[in-house]
Amino acid sequence: MKGSKQAESGIAGVIFDWAGTMVDFGCFAPTVSIVEVFARRGVILTLTEARGPMGLEKREHLRRLLADPGISARWREATGAEPAHGDPESLYEDLEPHLLEAARRHAALIPGTRELTDELRTWGIKIGSTTGYLRPLMDVLLSEAARQGFSPDAVVCPSDVPVGRPLPWMCFLNAMKLDVYPPRRIVKIGDTPIDIQEGLNAGMWTIGVTLSGNEIGLSETELDALKPDERSALVREAERRLRSAGAHYVTESVGTCRAVLARIEERLMRGEHPSPERVHEPVQNAATRF
Repeated sequence: MKGSKQAESGIAGVIFDWAGTMVDFGCFAPTVSIVEVFARRGVILTLTEARGPMGLEKREHLRRLLADPGISARWREATGAEPAHGDPESLYEDLEPHLLEAARRHAALIPGTRELTDELRTWGIKIGSTTGYLRPLMDVLLSEAARQGFSPDAVVCPSDVPVGRPLPWMCFLNAMKLDVYPPRRIVKIGDTPIDIQEGLNAGMWTIGVTLSGNEIGLSETELDALKPDERSALVREAERRLRSAGAHYVTESVGTCRAVLARIEERLMRGEHPSPERVHEPVQNAATRF
């Protein structure tokens, strides 16, 4: 396929999120850790509350939680003071060791990750990644992922750029590291609205994933225990939130991305460019390399 029109004009790079997209089905490592560190201050958070700002750099994630009126009221009641400027940093210092341990416990690759990335490499497509985790934690996660056979070509953390998501700098640095241009030949895949906004701001195609990610926030065992209509309702709501963020396409997990990538490739071959507008169209198997 190298040298063909498809190889020259189609998808050249895919940038994946990590937790909830490629590893950690249900995105539990960050949420459980955040609940734990708030509990140490006497502030009780639900997992749903902890998931709210998911996708942001973790210090910013903590700032957003402390700015929530309900959480700030609980903080005030537990500590006797309003949330202060230095509290997110103090919380992050407590959070990091919890995250390091939780990342090891929740580092299993999401089903379909190896198969999809191996196929992408077969076609010469480069693989990048962005995350809300800082570099020390990503080093742990990269080691665990490599033991399972997955090592992306580029990994960019918020600490590598001036500002993290939803600004596009991590995606742009990935493009530089992967040596892929223009951005329309890159697809950003993630499980949160912040992931989608990051990709859109970078001028890339975006795919949101539902079942494995933060928007549903259940383990595979918990999902399997649901009735079909309960599961469908959760998927529809997660899809609604990701489409509301501007996702061009939404699918259940990396394991079901193949047909969507084929559709994007087909549109690229017609000369189409990604745009911030939502795309509501059926995805059918396209006659491309995927």
